Amino acid sequence: QVQLVESGGGLVQPGGSLRLSCAASGITFSINAGDWYRQAPGKERELVARISSGGSTYYADSVKGRFTLSRDKSRNTLYLQMNSLQPEDTAVYYCHALASWGKGTLVTVSS
Repeated sequence: QVQLVESGGGLVQPGGSLRLSCAASGITFSINAGDWYRQAPGKERELVARISSGGSTYYADSVKGRFTLSRDKSRNTLYLQMNSLQPEDTAVYYCHALASWGKGTLVTVSS
């Protein structure tokens, strides 16, 4: 059974950066594709970034140019580098891959 564990969330000031990680276990093959979603208080979960098995990426307009999704197949890990963070980026960030969800990691952007 696939398990996804996110880490790297925390409190950061506006303009700051964080790198989220999503480590997969319980599989004998490499993760090639996956997504990062986020859910802000009182809002629906939304897709933030996606990487396909071919390596192409998609970003929501709200994060384009600031966030970068990458993968390390050798570590079975997806990353989300988040720069120039703003208060509106505050949310629980979830990893999604292989039809499974992680439990999320909280990102709070506040001065």
